[in-house]
Amino acid sequence: MSSGEPFGSSLLFYLNGKRMVIDSPDLDLTLLQYLRNIGLTGTKLGCGEGGCGACTVMVSRYDIDQDRIIHSSVNACLCPLYTVDGKHIITVEGLGSTAKPHPVQERIALLHGSQCGFCTPGFVMSLYTLLRNNPNPTELEIEECFDGNLCRCTGYRPILDAAKTFADQAWKRGAAALNGDGTARVTKSDADGAQGGCGIDGCCRLQKSKKQSLNDSLPAENAEAFTLPDPTNPHVNGVASGGCCGGNAAGGGGCCKTNGVASSCRKDSGIVAEDSNSAEAEKAQIISKFQAYDPTQDLIFPPFLVRYARGKTSGDEPQLKPLEIVNSDASAWCQRFYRPLSLEGLLSVCQKYPGCKLVAGNSEVGVEIKLKRSKFPVQVYVNDIPELRQITIEEDQVTFGANITLARFEHTLEKLMAENAKERTQSFAALRENLRYFAGNQIRNVATIAGNIATASPISDLNPVFMAAGAVVTLASSTGGRRQVPMSEFFLGYRRTAMQSGEVLLSVAVPFNSEGEVVRAFKQAKRKDDDIAIVTCGLRVRVDKDTGKVSDAAFAYGGMAPTTIMAKQAMHAAVGSTWGDRDLLSSLLSECQNEMRLDFAVPGGMAEYRSALTTSFLFKFWATSCRELGIDCAEAAFAHEMEDEERTLSKGKQEYASITDKAIVGKGVTHLSALKQVTGEARYTDDIPAIQGELYMGLVMSQRAHARIVSIDTSKALEMPGVHRVLTAKDVPGSNKWNIFHDEEILPSDEVHYLGQPLALVIADTQKIAQEAARSAVAVEYEDLPAVLGVREAVAKQSFFDEVRQLKNGDVDKALEEADFVFEGESYCGPQEHFYLETMGAISVPKGEGDEFDIYSSTQNPTETQMVCAEVLGVPASRIVCHVKRMGGGFGGKESRSVLIAAFTALASYHTNKSVRIILDRDEDMQTSGQRHPFFGKWKVGVTRQGKLLGLRANIYSNGGFSHDLSIGVLERAVSHLDNCYRIPNTEIVGRVCRTNTQSNTAFRSFGGCQGMFMLESMLCEVADKLGLSVEHLREINMYEVGDVTPFSQKLDDWNVPLMWAQIKDKAQYEQRRREVDEFNAKSRYRKRGLALVPTKFGISFGVKHLNQGMALVHIYMDGSVLVAHGGTEMGQGLHTKMAMIAAETLELPLESIFISETATNTAANTSPTAASASSDLNGFAVYNACKALADRLRPYREKMAGEPFAKIAKAAYLDRCKLTEAGHYGTPDIGFNWQKNEGLLYFYFTQGVAAAEVELDTLTGAHTTRRVDIIMDVGKSLNKAIDIGQIEGAFAQGQGWTTTEEFLYFPSNGRLFTQGPGNYKIPSAMDIPRDFRVSLLEGVPYSTLKTIFSSKGIGEPPLFLGASVFFALRDAVLAARKHSNVQGTLHLESPATAELLRLACEDELVELARIPAELKSGKTPFALRI
Repeated sequence: MSSGEPFGSSLLFYLNGKRMVIDSPDLDLTLLQYLRNIGLTGTKLGCGEGGCGACTVMVSRYDIDQDRIIHSSVNACLCPLYTVDGKHIITVEGLGSTAKPHPVQERIALLHGSQCGFCTPGFVMSLYTLLRNNPNPTELEIEECFDGNLCRCTGYRPILDAAKTFADQAWKRGAAALNGDGTARVTKSDADGAQGGCGIDGCCRLQKSKKQSLNDSLPAENAEAFTLPDPTNPHVNGVASGGCCGGNAAGGGGCCKTNGVASSCRKDSGIVAEDSNSAEAEKAQIISKFQAYDPTQDLIFPPFLVRYARGKTSGDEPQLKPLEIVNSDASAWCQRFYRPLSLEGLLSVCQKYPGCKLVAGNSEVGVEIKLKRSKFPVQVYVNDIPELRQITIEEDQVTFGANITLARFEHTLEKLMAENAKERTQSFAALRENLRYFAGNQIRNVATIAGNIATASPISDLNPVFMAAGAVVTLASSTGGRRQVPMSEFFLGYRRTAMQSGEVLLSVAVPFNSEGEVVRAFKQAKRKDDDIAIVTCGLRVRVDKDTGKVSDAAFAYGGMAPTTIMAKQAMHAAVGSTWGDRDLLSSLLSECQNEMRLDFAVPGGMAEYRSALTTSFLFKFWATSCRELGIDCAEAAFAHEMEDEERTLSKGKQEYASITDKAIVGKGVTHLSALKQVTGEARYTDDIPAIQGELYMGLVMSQRAHARIVSIDTSKALEMPGVHRVLTAKDVPGSNKWNIFHDEEILPSDEVHYLGQPLALVIADTQKIAQEAARSAVAVEYEDLPAVLGVREAVAKQSFFDEVRQLKNGDVDKALEEADFVFEGESYCGPQEHFYLETMGAISVPKGEGDEFDIYSSTQNPTETQMVCAEVLGVPASRIVCHVKRMGGGFGGKESRSVLIAAFTALASYHTNKSVRIILDRDEDMQTSGQRHPFFGKWKVGVTRQGKLLGLRANIYSNGGFSHDLSIGVLERAVSHLDNCYRIPNTEIVGRVCRTNTQSNTAFRSFGGCQGMFMLESMLCEVADKLGLSVEHLREINMYEVGDVTPFSQKLDDWNVPLMWAQIKDKAQYEQRRREVDEFNAKSRYRKRGLALVPTKFGISFGVKHLNQGMALVHIYMDGSVLVAHGGTEMGQGLHTKMAMIAAETLELPLESIFISETATNTAANTSPTAASASSDLNGFAVYNACKALADRLRPYREKMAGEPFAKIAKAAYLDRCKLTEAGHYGTPDIGFNWQKNEGLLYFYFTQGVAAAEVELDTLTGAHTTRRVDIIMDVGKSLNKAIDIGQIEGAFAQGQGWTTTEEFLYFPSNGRLFTQGPGNYKIPSAMDIPRDFRVSLLEGVPYSTLKTIFSSKGIGEPPLFLGASVFFALRDAVLAARKHSNVQGTLHLESPATAELLRLACEDELVELARIPAELKSGKTPFALRI
């Protein structure tokens, strides 16, 4: 096709099976924005940078080169709309609905894989895409398909469990099989399910007779119809009915579920025998009802698009054409767009617009536009050019077209490795190894080789390997023709290459390897999967087999300079030397370290760690290459420890007993909104359709950490088309002060206190205009003031809030004097970002009658939202109604800080009389919303030589940020949880909140409790080190006993931690595994394992007495349906489900009769925030009280009309003028604590638990794997055991992330937050969870003092601290490494224990080689710092 061929300006694509044509589309629009604009809101915006997967859709295209249809999971947030021409887009709405869900949707929903549901559509689409490409995936392929998806709620285990039901070898049910010709056939089950199995290992259904072929399938006419499991009774046709096969096992002998695998019920006690596991039985029952997956029923790829891609459409049909689209909006980021279809056409465009931006996957450009606000006026899409996608295999090399996607590149490398000898494909294997952990699937599916090379990123995963392999790139231009450049000469500086103006990257040639050549690639990141590199490298050596001498070497590193570089001195030292000679190794390490040494203040930070990684990688390469080449040296014996170990498949086991004394409460009922969430039908704040004339708000954010506001000039913004108002502090009609202490302004009047603080609001027609005006058109003049960032700095400068919280018991001075040993030390745990997948957002809608407003907010605190909005506007609270349908996660982060966002919208609606919306971008949310409080503590403890604690004096300090917010409450809980589970007879604990110039830190799941417990557990570890005792021994001998009294004067009743401690040691085989870990560590030099056993005790109640109340309003309608309103909000924790279960149980109705619409202040007034793990207690009792009154009122009608449907009974009661509405209220009895006198009841009860964690640590890199975790939790008599298991797993994952990967950093130079999104803030991924994750609930114990609803316990927060068991297991592994290196002294390890901290803590020879002398650090400011 010649460059002169006429251009088109329309996009043609299919969307969920329907043809769409868009003429002259908006060039700035992403696919996600387009989908949501047309009402397909199931696809969510989580981060905007392709890092969370919430926006995942499936994009299908016909690939001419491969002559097949390719289905790809894609991040819609990074996908420009202009790239979809000729493609078929399928969103979550295109799969199914709640009435008829797709099997993927059904399984994730019913196996508890959706909590808040905001991330769920992304997981659904990733799994669906995998199945479209391979209807019989392995379990490994299923796990890996989620490497670009994040979940903050579930802990991933239930998602993986649900997904693995599609695995060919997993559940043997509902999966498609392949016929001999490769076509799909579907295995379906007969009526009693004899084909499929129940999901229990060794299920009787799978014990086929010898005569029955494993490939036999039942006739389609015998397939059972799809019916959902009865949510009110998961045990229907279950254990009590003879098990999954009715007692008729294939080989005889009865059902596995009633014969050995799961015991029969003990109905008299209300629980089942100890060896029974109702969790697995309930799961099996659900699985047995699943509809089979039939690939033939999926939406087909439109045949027209095949002809369209081939250019073979008929004359009257649309033709595939080059595209040229000009944007008429002068303010657009992209003014002109081209889509050439040939290399000639591309070169022609590049000649005409030499500064144009080439776009393929848009993974780099999209992030630059989103986060850096970059503008690229001319953009050229290059993915439809055949010449850039060719692969040529020659005798000595393979040439890869530059625009091959990384997914296809990976597949091609695997094929080359399979078809050629191993020694020839070493470079290909190295490239493939780094590709495995390159971003997520969604990125690899669209990103290209050229994009990775041409962006010249200094931390590129592939460029060092290309360089080491001796790759050569071919460049082309319309004027200069083609030329070749070795990769070793391609990178000229930071983001600069040898490409000249008008040139494009045509291909990259990678040579086959020759005899005696070894190539390896290594990469270290904060998180193994879907993460950018800290340091990456490609290392190659060629050794003459006759002489043993090195004939060639290439050591290329990324992350050590502004561009990818070679370690030339080390390479020079290698060539001509004998590979395997110990002197050469010493020389290589020394030369490499000298070349790669970094300045302490180097951009990117981690100077010592990065330097240590260079030699660690080289050392690993030395060992593995010597083994590969058959060289006998000491290091080769440890080569097996150097390889990147294949991660085992994750697996999980959940255990709890059945409840038989209640119809509904206690059962593992699925989250009532789960099917809505998996189908995209569940609505969140930003899914609410815009009201006509609705405006959008942008935030003008402070660019100083602390400064006086000299002036705010809004004139330029007000001149911009589409801008309506710019509001500042002077525009607040009511009170400009808010929060509990009224020490924070809605909009700052004269002083800003942190970088990112909103100081003005721009109200405009669209989000784009509002944000553009806010960021570039409002001029603020500042007068800088001194700023304090970190907690240690604040303590040193005595920057405190006034309040002090302390607990004093006994005589600490005397205890310290009488102690055998007195030790002093410090502890620190860092902040944590909530990272709820749905960012803060609110919509304010004026009623049109003066001062009435509806506020739709993603908040845990509708009442405070109502009250603050009323105060800001100067109107009575009765004029404001706050509505909360659901939140996409909260975790405490939306308890108070969300109120400010809602107040902004109310203020904007007040001034414009229009509906106003704002949904924060991820970076805005992280800069403004506050995080978990960092804590710093100083302690002095007296102990006996046996390890008994005698006295403790502790001073702990939190970083509260610039205002009080909830910091005093967080401090109180930290102080009162500093004892954790241990009796310390004499204590003096003093806590202060530091005032700093960061966003006001706020509530986060565990609310100070985990910080207090971490302080003490860290202290115990150091004390154990000093005494030469195991820390588990210290924990055990100091553990509370029943009747002991805490430092806050509360007697411990119903104390079950010692029991669970003993149980978990038995269930987890702790003593045996301790011996096994010690034996492994004795034999292994560079990999160490660690084991930890950690308890927790978490008090349940609000610290403020008046918040310990709940309310409910229950309506029974004439048709028998019931509407329940209560004071709690739903954020994924299953609160509405539990409340509905309580109502159904109390009213003696089926669960489907109960409906909860939303939480709103006009139906539930004066509510407490949904927090403190008390919402089920408070609102549950309120619902019960209301329903109990109604049930009692209706009892005479039920007795009179026995056997009649409830609808008739309700109608009769109404006709008899019986009141069918009831309000319920509950206040926690006996609660109330006096901090001055240390008396009263601080907590109503304690939720307790114990965890055992085992890890494996790569001591050369600091990378780790959590091998196994066992948890036992005391949750009382659970309201919903499946939901509580989910809360335990999700909280554990958050605690694991808090203490390992989630490092929150600031730039010390200006106070700006460095970790502003998933790109550099790393929550755990599905691959980070324990490989073996076992959770059980404590069963069968009596509760003498528990006075909660149905004797249940709050569960949302208590398990979080158990995630720190991974931290303490890692500490144990580091101790083993230090012992091997003969490092003496106490190990001081702070949280989070990132790979950097773990590697440096090992303190071996390579770490010492990388250390920066103190004099070279002096006077230098680190790149980023913990606060």
